[in-house]
Order: sequence, then structure tokens, then C-alpha cells
Amino acid sequence: MQTTYENKNTEIISIKTWLLYLFILGIPFVNIIVLIVWAFDNYNVARSNFAKASLIMGAIGFVLMFIFYYFIYSAMDSMHY
Repeated sequence: MQTTYENKNTEIISIKTWLLYLFILGIPFVNIIVLIVWAFDNYNVARSNFAKASLIMGAIGFVLMFIFYYFIYSAMDSMHY
């Protein structure tokens, strides 16, 4: 299935712009808001796909971290001295 990008900006993002994006995403709490805005923005396809992928990876990482901490906590709770 091939997606057509009519009326969307599909131009290549420069390295300078990517560095600016990464700097913005390095700011705590701002990064989540910016990623959500970019994910649903239809202006630039590459930026939108990057934001969607980043949000998905962040959600997967959060779930895995929660599961990991749950097992570590339950293992430590079962040890009685």
C-alpha cells in the first residue's frame, strides 16, 4: 500500500533543523508536549512520523520500566531478613 502525500510538505529536513529539534526534545516536560503537537501536525510528514515513533518508543519504554520495577520490588519484598 503506497501512501500519497498530496498537499503535505515532504521536503527534506536539514541537519541544522534536526539539531534544533533534538535540542527542543532534550527539555524535560516540553518534549512530551512538542511530540504530541508534532505527531498530529500535518505540515511535515517526516517530523510527524518521527514524533509518532518517538511517542510509541517512549510508551513501550515506560511500560517495560514499570514491569521491571514491579518485579524488582516484589523480589526485594519477598526477602525477609
